[in-house]
Amino acid sequence: MAERGERLVSVLDRRLPVRQLAKEYLRKAFPDHWSFLLGEIALYSLLVLVVTGVYLTAFFHPGMTEQPYTGSYLPLRGVLTTEAYASVLHISFDVRGGLMLRQIHHWGALVFLAAIGCHLLRIFFTGAFRRPREANWMIGVTMFMLALLEGFCGYSLPDDLLSGTGLRTAQGVVLSIPVIGTYLSFFIFGGQFPGHEIIPRMYIAHVLLVPALLLFLVQIHLTLVVQLKHTQWAGPGRTNRNAVGKPVFPQYAAKSIGLLFAVGGVLALLAALFQINPVWEFGPYRPDQASLDSQPDWYVGYLEGALRLMPAWETNFAGHTIAWDVFLPGVMLPIVLFGVLYGYPVFERWITFPNRERHLCDRPRNQPTRTALGVAGVTFYVVLLLAGGQDVLAYVFDVPLEFLTYSFRTLLFVGPLFGYWVTRRLCLALQAADRRRLGEGAGTGDVRLTGAGGYREGRVALPREEAYRILVQDRPLPRARGTEAWRLFHRHRVRNRLSAWYFRDRVELPVAPGQAEAVRAVIEDPEEAEKPDSAAAMRS
Repeated sequence: MAERGERLVSVLDRRLPVRQLAKEYLRKAFPDHWSFLLGEIALYSLLVLVVTGVYLTAFFHPGMTEQPYTGSYLPLRGVLTTEAYASVLHISFDVRGGLMLRQIHHWGALVFLAAIGCHLLRIFFTGAFRRPREANWMIGVTMFMLALLEGFCGYSLPDDLLSGTGLRTAQGVVLSIPVIGTYLSFFIFGGQFPGHEIIPRMYIAHVLLVPALLLFLVQIHLTLVVQLKHTQWAGPGRTNRNAVGKPVFPQYAAKSIGLLFAVGGVLALLAALFQINPVWEFGPYRPDQASLDSQPDWYVGYLEGALRLMPAWETNFAGHTIAWDVFLPGVMLPIVLFGVLYGYPVFERWITFPNRERHLCDRPRNQPTRTALGVAGVTFYVVLLLAGGQDVLAYVFDVPLEFLTYSFRTLLFVGPLFGYWVTRRLCLALQAADRRRLGEGAGTGDVRLTGAGGYREGRVALPREEAYRILVQDRPLPRARGTEAWRLFHRHRVRNRLSAWYFRDRVELPVAPGQAEAVRAVIEDPEEAEKPDSAAAMRS
């Protein structure tokens, strides 16, 4: 058997570069920190979505023709329903395992988007989007945007009253686009809302177009991850020029396969224990009806909240009515949010000096401005998400709806500013705590009586790994180029001031000269390390 296996490998190797690829990629080092598993959770959730989606596709009919329902769910017998809604009921009540797979699919979509969002936050807070990974960050943001579109299309396919209300909201957002909104709505919906074309078109997008783009971008994303190698947390033996971790095969592969089964098991457990999207309770969609307490899935809840908080405002210009209260939160807000996500790596590179490759993760406390901006953005999103359920909150907590509306409007501006200020101060306080621990050592918990009659906690030297993690910091200095005294015109004033605001606040560590030189060697740019010493070359 061993000889046959060797012959098979030799035959394949003569036709395909099997051994070469195995040597190059199967020994790649992957970090084993838990935060790096968020991307894998997203990948395996996508795999579960593909498997369950293929099964559901065999039974779903994306038709908009209405006919009396004759299925096994008695409360809806004789009610006019579309083919799409009737087929979802058929999957739920008549197909063996259909309801279970429907719920796994829906829970998988929620976990998939949550994992992508958390993965992007991890990359942002640790600075893993910096050179040379800017393109991979933009690919990740594009995948997140496509995942939002994919989730909304799948959420709308059952054609029940809840998803139909969401579609009606989406049509209103499209109509709010000045000048071309009416034409876009007719093109997307195939005529007057709801028409007979929107569900088949969203079905094609949901099962073919968007998944194909997602899988294509996933392949490019993973290829870049392998080629550029992972970032890693600072630690003994880890520098800006190497990658320390477990090889892909067999250690990392075994752990990754275990994570795959864990993700599948958790999604199955969620589907078995927690009901989600019971379309039979909502009933089929009717244009003249709207379901009470209707909120979309969490990933588009911020749009619902923005629409609810925006005051009524419209203007008439050149015969066109511009509904600002829909256009600004429904169209401009997503454009601005994703524009910030796409442009942030460019902004940080613009104000950073020197702009070298960075393969070590930043501790969020060591970049207080970036961390505070991230917390402000998350706070902004959370306020909008809560505002999307203001009617439910008002009913459950018996609070006037108007009070909640004005409270959320205030929080939308005050909350991010307060979160920014608190986070920045907290990061600086943590830096000061690191300085104290580095200088005085770690507390032992033993309280000792001093000669002066006071009390003092006993302290011991920090472990080497912890001291290494505190000392190794790659914090760029504020830019000052173009402002030299001898220049007649000072250039880059705005750029330098932004750089000073971003990088100025920091707590300096008590570092000895030898330690400072060692830290510089650890964070040295790989490109600079490969260049020959010019001074030595001149001396020779």
